Amino acid sequence: MTNRDRWNSFRRNKAAFAAAILMLCLIGAAVAGPPLLFAYNNCSYATQDFDNRLQDPGRVHPLGTDTLGRDNLVRVLYGLRVSLVVGVVARLISVLIGAVYGAISGYFGGWVDDVMMRTLDMIYALPILILIIILFALFEKSLGLLIFALGSISWLSMARIVRGQVLTLRNEQFIDAARLLGASPVAILWRHILPNTLGPVVVAATLTVPSVVLTEAFLSFLGMGVQAPLPSLGTLASDGAQVMALYPPLLLGPATVLILSLVSLSLIGDGLRDALDPQSRKL
Repeated sequence: MTNRDRWNSFRRNKAAFAAAILMLCLIGAAVAGPPLLFAYNNCSYATQDFDNRLQDPGRVHPLGTDTLGRDNLVRVLYGLRVSLVVGVVARLISVLIGAVYGAISGYFGGWVDDVMMRTLDMIYALPILILIIILFALFEKSLGLLIFALGSISWLSMARIVRGQVLTLRNEQFIDAARLLGASPVAILWRHILPNTLGPVVVAATLTVPSVVLTEAFLSFLGMGVQAPLPSLGTLASDGAQVMALYPPLLLGPATVLILSLVSLSLIGDGLRDALDPQSRKL
């Protein structure tokens, strides 16, 4: 199946294609929106105006202002940027850890595989969310710590996916040929096995980015994630929930963007799965 065939298959999936266009629009708005709005109304995500707190949507502030007089639209767009960066970078970290761990376990097999998989089972049994909260209580809260924490807990499923692919690939003829030519295990894993696992890895990573974004939003909602004055969709939802009865628009903005982002990423993941693995549509 050529790349053109995969692209045509993805494009024929109308829901996934529409979600991809919407996601590109959201990313474009998150990147270009804050500087354009700053040029329009001279408001950044941290600019406060106590004389215009909880202002209704209008010409200067299209989504109104929050309890400190900050422009809601700027904060929602900047919060979307922060949430997407956290979700994508944390997922890249988890892909790196999970791919290496799963590849080593699947390639060497035997007692190495048994030990590594039993270790993985024990980590699965740990209350991961509680461990993250303890980690934030012990160390100074920062965006870097949040990304590292989310990335270090979301690699477990990726390791199992890569291990399953490697178990299938390690006995293929081109792997035997590489061994006969004297290639080292590291070279075989890096040059031959891992590149052939990219399809399932990309699909799994895309499908699980929403869960990482949602976890970040949940932690930020609890005050354990992104710290003020830096906004994320989770912190904005938390702020909106506190005054929901008094001023609903403060919650509706970040909640709507969060829902659109999660649904779009999930549909894109489904489309990529069908395009990269046509057999999955028959299951």
